Amino acid sequence: MTIRVIIVDDQAMVRAGFAALLSAQADIDVVGEAPDGREGVRVSRTTHPDVVLMDVRMPEMDGLTAARELLDPPRGVVHRPKVLMLTTFDIDDYVYEALRAGASGFLLKDAPPADLIAAVRVVASGEALLAPSVTRRLIADFVRQRPAPRRDPALRLKGLTPRETEVLELIARGLSNQEIAGHLVLAEQTVKTHIGKVLAKLDLRDRAQAVIFAYEAGLVRPGDGA
Repeated sequence: MTIRVIIVDDQAMVRAGFAALLSAQADIDVVGEAPDGREGVRVSRTTHPDVVLMDVRMPEMDGLTAARELLDPPRGVVHRPKVLMLTTFDIDDYVYEALRAGASGFLLKDAPPADLIAAVRVVASGEALLAPSVTRRLIADFVRQRPAPRRDPALRLKGLTPRETEVLELIARGLSNQEIAGHLVLAEQTVKTHIGKVLAKLDLRDRAQAVIFAYEAGLVRPGDGA
């Protein structure tokens, strides 16, 4: 199946470079581009891409606002693409809020070409792009600025088994599936099954939202690490 992609970035050179790279892949088709978030939303509603590469900082409408419009569309709009945020910054407020809004992850603009191609495929498949190292920084460097954990997520944790709670905590601490399997002495497929149950029980769409939920429930706190 061909992955339909649009690129939303205010720098024409960036759009052209990404488009050339992705279009060269047999399984990826770049179906549109836009120089700002407002136009990006319009192009997305017209072309119905599978994945939107969305710059964080743009004129007219920033990437966060555009991501929210795409992921929580008005009544009557059915199409909801996966959104992959592009940024020149490692971690910032915009990226964190985009993940909370439902973006599937983010990628640094200076990442190697192979990483961009892989990111599009990962996000299109329904997975979240949130590397363990990024997860650790997200918890350690940013969430310490957030208010105290809210009560509702903590109550929802009671629906998990002890093993599922343990798996969720390890995800939020930045461990990969393979690392979780080694830590708990489980098969990697078993870990994947546990993660699937955690996401289903908590009504979370992907790993990125699981990390945010774990923080807000008080399961992990700033400074925690693997």
